[in-house]
Amino acid sequence: MNTRRTLLLATLLFVPLSGCNWLQEKFAGKPDIPFAPYSDDYASKPDFAQVEYAYPIPLKELAKVTPKYLAGLNQEELDQFYARLGSGPIPDGPFDGEIVFPRGSSGKLRAAEIIGGLKGLGVNFKGRLLETAGETLWKGKVFYREQKVLRNRIEDLAVLRPVIGPGDLGKIDVDGKDAWLLFPAKLYCGQSLIDSRRESIIIDYAFTDELPGYREKPDFLAGRRGLRVRDEIRMVRPGLYLGRAYMDHAFILNFVLYSKALDQAGRAEFEAGQIKDDCWAGTQKRVLAQR
Repeated sequence: MNTRRTLLLATLLFVPLSGCNWLQEKFAGKPDIPFAPYSDDYASKPDFAQVEYAYPIPLKELAKVTPKYLAGLNQEELDQFYARLGSGPIPDGPFDGEIVFPRGSSGKLRAAEIIGGLKGLGVNFKGRLLETAGETLWKGKVFYREQKVLRNRIEDLAVLRPVIGPGDLGKIDVDGKDAWLLFPAKLYCGQSLIDSRRESIIIDYAFTDELPGYREKPDFLAGRRGLRVRDEIRMVRPGLYLGRAYMDHAFILNFVLYSKALDQAGRAEFEAGQIKDDCWAGTQKRVLAQR
C-alpha cells in the first residue's frame, strides 16, 4: 500500500465520524445555487422578483443546503437566497442556532453602533458584551407554535449577571442540554423588512413584557424599552430556517436555525413538493426549478 493510501485510511479510521461535518457535506454534495450578478454599487443590486424568475432554485439543491454552506455566502448572496424562500410552516419545538455574519465584513460593529444610537436604554450594557453573549451564549430558539410564542436558549448567564442582578433563574432541559429560556417573543406572520412580496415568520420582542414568564431583567433588553429587536425567518426546508435580525428596524445579522429531527422527518415530503407555507405567499408565485 502506498503512502497516500495509508494516510487516507488512517484519516478515515481515527477521525470520529460523528464530528466529520466536512465529510458529511462532501458526500451530500455542495448545493448548486445560482445568483444574479451584482456589484458593490447599490444601484446595481438586482430586483428580487427578477432574481427568482431568472434563477429559480431546484428543490434538490435546497435539500443539500447546510448551515456551513450558508455561513460561506456573502451578504448579497444571503439576501438573494432569502428572497427566493417561502415562510414554510411556523416551527414547533427546540432549534439549534448559529449566528452568520457576512463573510469578510465587520458586521459585528453594527450592533455597537446601533446600541450607541438608542436613547433611554438605561443600562450599562456595551456592544461588545452583547456580541459576546450572542456568539458564545446563544444556542438557539424554542418555538411554541400553539401559543404563538418563542423563547431563546441561553447556555450560561455569567456574562449577563451585571444586567440580571442576584437571583436564580433556574434551568430547563432543552433537547438534552441544560439551558435558560429567556427573551420571550411573539410569533406571527408578517411583512418582511427586506422582501415585501411575501410574508415571513416574524419573531417580535416589542411586547415581550406581556408574555407569560417574562422577567424584567434581562428580558427587557430585547423589547421596546431596550434594543427593539425584531427577527424574521423563512424556511430552507423542514428543520432548517434562515433568519434576519433587526434592532430598531436596522439590519444587524443573519442566523440559522436547525433541527436534525425535523429535517429527517420532513425530508421526503419536502422533496415531493408537499410542504405548504403558513404565511401569505404573495401575489407573485414563488418559482422553483423542476425537480
